[in-house]
Amino acid sequence: MPEPRRPHDRTPEPLAAPATATMTGVKLSLRDITHVFGNGAGAITAVEDVAIDIPAGGLVSVIGRSGCGKTTLFNIVAGLLRPTRGRVLLDGEDISGRAGLVSYMLQKDLLLPWRTVLDNVVLGLELGGMRMAEARAHALPLMRRYGLGGFEAQYPAALSGGMRQRAALLRTLLCDRDVILLDEPFGALDAQTRFRMQEWLLDLWQDFGRTVVLVTHDVDEAVFLSDEIVVLSPRPGRVRARLPVPLARPRPRGVVTSAGFARTKERCLELLFDAEPAPSPEPAGAR
Repeated sequence: MPEPRRPHDRTPEPLAAPATATMTGVKLSLRDITHVFGNGAGAITAVEDVAIDIPAGGLVSVIGRSGCGKTTLFNIVAGLLRPTRGRVLLDGEDISGRAGLVSYMLQKDLLLPWRTVLDNVVLGLELGGMRMAEARAHALPLMRRYGLGGFEAQYPAALSGGMRQRAALLRTLLCDRDVILLDEPFGALDAQTRFRMQEWLLDLWQDFGRTVVLVTHDVDEAVFLSDEIVVLSPRPGRVRARLPVPLARPRPRGVVTSAGFARTKERCLELLFDAEPAPSPEPAGAR
């Protein structure tokens, strides 16, 4: 009699999701997040009173000047830091300080050089308890579909920067979390490769219907990819504005020449680099 399969040996449902991403309800909610590093006179407030609701299936970018706390915010959402104050809610449940509930991809691909590309892509499935043979069988069709076919037996050193990022992003998707955090995933790529990767990311997002939150320093990238852009103020990072992107989907590359793209980009740049509004003058005689 064959040995019964354990629950974690079950092959998960195929990752092919809706043909287009849809946004229904709030998936991820940041409630008045504040984080302070250090104590006393040397304390530094990285982010302060950040409140954001991110819809299910949405693609939201977070932009701000260097040092405004974007990565700190991501580390809090990922459960790697517990906020000094505030809560992170996933589907209404408080997940503050709990790691492993969202997928998180850094700018560096972090592929393991001693594993083949295929075995790098399936790492999350393997760590989740799936047998290696099943994990490989699950990942192979996706590698072929999303531009990694023929590279399964190669090692990361043989790949270009863009191909490495494809492998890292596919690995992140295969971790099978509803929310994906992308921290400057294309920042180290040349301009042409970056354009191709942005379009590739949109294909993945539309196919899988995941909720994606992207940190980027590239305003054009934020406008091209996003449904909404959150602009943070200089440190301590506060939400200075939330800008809906008035561009229809699907979104071809030519949209970057449109008036809506130009207006949204201009507004982002104003918010990033203009001084904060000056306070209103006090009435005469006021103390």
